[in-house]
Amino acid sequence: MRSSVAVLIALQLCAATSDSFRVALPGYRYEFPRDHFNHPEFQTEWWYYTGNVHTADGRRFGFELTFFRQGVDRKSEPPSVWEVRDLWLAHFAVSDLDGGRFLHTERLNRSGPGVAGVDEGTARVWNGNWSVQWNLDSQLPSQRLNAIADRFAVELEMKTTKPPMIHGENGVSQKAEGPGRASHYISFTRLLTSGAIIIEGQRFKVEGESWMDHEFFTHQLAANQSGWDWFSLQLDDGSEIMLFELRRKDGTIDPFSAGTYVDPRGRSTHLSAKDFSLEPGKLWKSTDSGGRYPIEWRVRVPSLSLDAALSTRLAQQELTGKTRTAPTYWEGAIEVKATKKGQQVHGVGYLEMTGYAGPTPLSE
Repeated sequence: MRSSVAVLIALQLCAATSDSFRVALPGYRYEFPRDHFNHPEFQTEWWYYTGNVHTADGRRFGFELTFFRQGVDRKSEPPSVWEVRDLWLAHFAVSDLDGGRFLHTERLNRSGPGVAGVDEGTARVWNGNWSVQWNLDSQLPSQRLNAIADRFAVELEMKTTKPPMIHGENGVSQKAEGPGRASHYISFTRLLTSGAIIIEGQRFKVEGESWMDHEFFTHQLAANQSGWDWFSLQLDDGSEIMLFELRRKDGTIDPFSAGTYVDPRGRSTHLSAKDFSLEPGKLWKSTDSGGRYPIEWRVRVPSLSLDAALSTRLAQQELTGKTRTAPTYWEGAIEVKATKKGQQVHGVGYLEMTGYAGPTPLSE
């Protein structure tokens, strides 16, 4: 799944037609490193980084750094450097899980003369002074993240431990009924991470694990879908799980909800909606938006004999948009306590929840 929050912002900022863009269809032939970078023939694309890191003495942090491209215009004549062919959005957040602080900010730019973009030639994704630099010298690429905001910053190195994972079936992650209501969805599910998190001038040396999602598409969700819950889980037995649940306006769960299990050797198994269950628990009410979010969950995957309890150390990880057009949603670091095939396992992850703080427009 991953966050369609960028789409929601962009759809409200521009009235772009999607007629000139390609849609995500079965049979797509993935090719790397090409598919790590830009796909301007699709209207929407994002590069999405989340992670759980800690200091040597055990202080814990979560982080989110996301880059979004939303196609606006595809005129045949060469554009001027300032013509808006794409909107480039980005979100940046740090969760000081033990310090009880949640810091977040966002930005919106046009491409301009190098202001924001993606370049395969230099293996770089950027929006102003927020950037990801890829190193493609080895079969498993590494990535360097840098982002600076007024009160916080990150400087992180990420080493790939597993090959890129393609979600869904036959090259697409289907989200609703009909051709093209899907995305091409790639993840790096376990990135060994080290570097620094800086909060209000205090520098913390950290290490841990991160997750990276990359999706590109033109259409995806349907008008009867009201929100979603998305989970990435990294377990200490070396396996990972991605799950997303699409909620309908009538209160039911959409059958296009799905997920992926990745075993310790990097082999994947597609999970359909009938293969898992998600049970919400304790609610947290935001004083900013009034939204009521389930910050505890029970996850069961019978085929894996997995029964997991998810919780967070920091209830306030809600991102409230600075502008009237930006949606409000919850995205934050979580912890996992589970049994899997009769054995105790633990882990970390990230949870994204939308549609709890009022209606969310999902489709054109």
